Amino acid sequence: MLSSAAFAFITTELLPIGLLTLMAPDLDRSRSQVGLLVSGYAVVVVLASVPLARLTRRIPRRGLLGGTLALFAAANLVAALASTYAVLAGARVVTALTQALFWSIVSPAVTGLFPVTVRGRVVALFATGAALAPVLGVPAGTWLGQQAGWRAAFAVLAAVGAAIAAAVVVLIPSYAPASGGAARGTAPHRRRFAMLLVATAVGIGGFLTLQTYVTPLLLDVSGFTDAALAPLLFVSGATGVVGTILVGRTLDAHPTGSLLVPLSVGTTALLGLYALGTLQSATVVLLAGVGFAYAAFGTAVQSRMLQLAPGSTDIASAGVSTAFNVGIAGGSMLGGALLPGPGPRLLALVGGLLTLVALAVLAVDARRHAVRPGPAAPAAAPAALDRTEGDETAAATR
Repeated sequence: MLSSAAFAFITTELLPIGLLTLMAPDLDRSRSQVGLLVSGYAVVVVLASVPLARLTRRIPRRGLLGGTLALFAAANLVAALASTYAVLAGARVVTALTQALFWSIVSPAVTGLFPVTVRGRVVALFATGAALAPVLGVPAGTWLGQQAGWRAAFAVLAAVGAAIAAAVVVLIPSYAPASGGAARGTAPHRRRFAMLLVATAVGIGGFLTLQTYVTPLLLDVSGFTDAALAPLLFVSGATGVVGTILVGRTLDAHPTGSLLVPLSVGTTALLGLYALGTLQSATVVLLAGVGFAYAAFGTAVQSRMLQLAPGSTDIASAGVSTAFNVGIAGGSMLGGALLPGPGPRLLALVGGLLTLVALAVLAVDARRHAVRPGPAAPAAAPAALDRTEGDETAAATR
């Protein structure tokens, strides 16, 4: 149910992109003004995540999640009935607030129900809903909007949100946040968590520098036709789902490697698009690599947060959500600034350099905390090994 909720939230966030040409004339607004319904949404999430997590830190999770989803459903219903742009924008602000709170509390809530040794797989299963939203949710909402009007798509999301809210209230156990199994990090480390946030913001910014404006790259640099865009974007989204599923197999045993490998793949793919973007066959493969890496990295960050959180995992999750949205907004703004001048090809280079910086930050951090063999007594070895990535989960279990 919580994975389905993530699917609904991401679909709602991105839906105006697919319905842009329908919403603008109906509301008597420009396409750029309708586009603000997406970028403004991200800004609200950035500003509200940590404050909302602090305000609600003592509220039992079942009631909080159910109420959040009920408010999400109500806001989408208002959006469906909105007669003016101002009313729609207000409804979107409320929806963004519910998303900010949802992403701040959901990871600890869902993983706290499972043993420490399998939480990585649980995170990946949950993240599959978010990964499927761009592949299935947004296209389905766009199609529905084209057939029955854009308001119908928001009305359906309102109904879906209400159904999920009811199911969550029935299925999720009620407990105080501090009593949850994932209320605290299993290997808390303030500095490493700060490094994770920096790498997340920079790495996601690198991906979004290109991904926000990937259409001009595919059309103007690679020479694809308009008809090829939908299949190409589907390939990128589908490989993202694959990346989410595959990284789930490594998160528990190799938490650091599960961050470094996707960033390595993403950096290679982005720099490859800069070098080989004029070759259509290479572009298809590299675009799939970007989609794979972006989704896998995002999932790995959520899992790593549950280990390194220096205090409450709710506050840590809010910090990760903020870092994500800073990267999304920053990458989009950087790409928008570069696009009119150097053009879309340079965006792949800049994006690749940013993900390379994020990779370097995490690699240096991992190397600094790696355990090197030395003359220490054998009795000290277990304590030392508890600091390595492979044994962090085992230490928490003990």
